[in-house]
Amino acid sequence: MQPNFSHLNLKQKTADVFKTVFPSRGEEFLVFSGFTLLYGILATKIALGYTIIFDNRIPWDAYFSFDNRAIVMTGGGFERHPLSNYFFGWIREFALLVSGGKMDANFRLALAWFSVVTVSLSLVQIYKYLRNITRLPIWLSYLIVIFFSLFSTNILLSFTPETYTYTLFFLCLFNYYAALKLRKEEKISMLALTAGTVAVGGLTVTNAVKVFIPVLFEKEVFKNFKNFGNAVLRGIVAVAVFGLLFMYRLNFDYMKFLSKTGEQYEKFSKPKVTPLWDMVASWFFGGNVLFSNFITRDYHNRKGFEYKALFMDVYSSWFPYIFIGVLVALVIWAYIKNFKNKLVQILMISFAVDIIIHCILKFGLHTSYIYGGHFVFVYPLLLGWLCYSYRNSPKKFSAILILVTTMTVYLGINNFIRLEEFFSFLNAYYQK
Repeated sequence: MQPNFSHLNLKQKTADVFKTVFPSRGEEFLVFSGFTLLYGILATKIALGYTIIFDNRIPWDAYFSFDNRAIVMTGGGFERHPLSNYFFGWIREFALLVSGGKMDANFRLALAWFSVVTVSLSLVQIYKYLRNITRLPIWLSYLIVIFFSLFSTNILLSFTPETYTYTLFFLCLFNYYAALKLRKEEKISMLALTAGTVAVGGLTVTNAVKVFIPVLFEKEVFKNFKNFGNAVLRGIVAVAVFGLLFMYRLNFDYMKFLSKTGEQYEKFSKPKVTPLWDMVASWFFGGNVLFSNFITRDYHNRKGFEYKALFMDVYSSWFPYIFIGVLVALVIWAYIKNFKNKLVQILMISFAVDIIIHCILKFGLHTSYIYGGHFVFVYPLLLGWLCYSYRNSPKKFSAILILVTTMTVYLGINNFIRLEEFFSFLNAYYQK
């Protein structure tokens, strides 16, 4: 009897997918379980003790401009989140199943734990990249992951049901997958490219372009007509599938998308009183890493219900600016040092997409501290590449290590203190 090779091949590919997505070694399970426990404690406390994660009366902006209720109930606006209504429909229905159909504390807890697991899996992807792609030792990979885990973006998204939570995971996963393929000089499969476009672009449409960046660095893609044609074909299929799914949601009324997109750009790109440089420093580069001061504002839901909302202010001392300046300098240093490394180029081009959208076009710059899920994973990966490039230079490596360790301590202290301020806000306005 001949073996069924197609069955064996499918079984192997399925196993490879699970091995890529989930922890597959003891050290990876330690990362996942450790952060699931820590984030889980935080998320459980907030979900059971307070109503801020989901309150059916509050449509948006209860904290840091997250649109929790709108995202959970509808997936958000189609013009920015074209396919997220399907994704969050599944999550909402499962949470309702857990809570017995009630939007109560158990409903909030289910939503929060989806976020806990997703952010923890994102950290696993970062760890896998540092270990398997950058080839850093276990202890150094742990240090960089701990540093990354303390970012304000990860802390907030670990209990927040939002598109950014899942975008962070999908982008971390796809970058790791693409790096594995490129390191082996293999092509990114049509299925993976299509799935990545639907998952990443479906949650936030502008991120779809990031899925195609690694294709530009495949072996001889611009030197061989066959390779170029194959890359174009894969791109066309991915865009076509994504476009058809999107148009199906809109009943193929593409003018509705164009007009709504124009409205959104006008709404979210208006200049603010805050100087441009400070919005870029405090909110785009800084707010996704290091919590700044908080300010409280009065809001209402247009139906008579009034509530308090929390936002980030700009930094009030020089220490945070110095911290962010050093971090950005390390990222630039890593890029220059590894300029010829195509995997580093992919990360920086991806980062440049967000810099153009938010810092140059000014879309959402005044609340850019919520967009970290789109790009903040670049920081730990480039720090990993910087450490790798000086692995044979003991003095410089030690200097970088001391700097990163010091920054980790400062980041942890600052964000812990700010988190206490966040709980003071919850105790004042959002207790059950």
